[in-house]
Amino acid sequence: MLKLQEEAHDLAIVLRAGSLPAPVRYIEERTVGPSLGRDSIHSGIVSIIVGGIVVILFMMFYYKLSGVGANIALVLNIILMMAALAVFQATLTLPGIAGIVLTIGIAVDANILILERIREELLLGKTPRSAVDTGYNRAFLTIVDTHVTTLVTAALLFQFGTGPVKGFAVTLSIGIVISFFTAIYITRFIYDLVLTKKRVRALSI
Repeated sequence: MLKLQEEAHDLAIVLRAGSLPAPVRYIEERTVGPSLGRDSIHSGIVSIIVGGIVVILFMMFYYKLSGVGANIALVLNIILMMAALAVFQATLTLPGIAGIVLTIGIAVDANILILERIREELLLGKTPRSAVDTGYNRAFLTIVDTHVTTLVTAALLFQFGTGPVKGFAVTLSIGIVISFFTAIYITRFIYDLVLTKKRVRALSI
């Protein structure tokens, strides 16, 4: 914000000095109250909550108990992201909310990729333990590729963007790292816990 104010001040000085062949004409004046920004943020938060609930219900319906494990990782993803933003004392803006929504989508995509790979292995007649191990191994490189390319894009946006774009890039970067951690390690930990403790013979997926 301070940088934008300095740029605007410098531009105003240049225009007043006549260095730019651009006349300044008064066209209109608008006043935007703080309630507009507050309402926009509130609507964005509501959209995240509603969208999250819809995604959770879909995962539970389509992937059954395996979807519950993915939902646990998704909720943990959101909690960790909020905690990270709080640690960095980041201000929640509309671009930041967009970054959170995109991160949730990427996290869900990673979980679906893993679950579909496991389901394919089960259809081939493998045991739950073997299906989980092979499914994660097959999905790992694809998930790494997706997250790394998105992280590189976010880094470029942060480097060359300004203001809101940088806020979006920061939120997206934090979310991508957390999404990778929850998709690969948290869900795998849940599967390992269930397969070791319960000794299940069939996965609900």
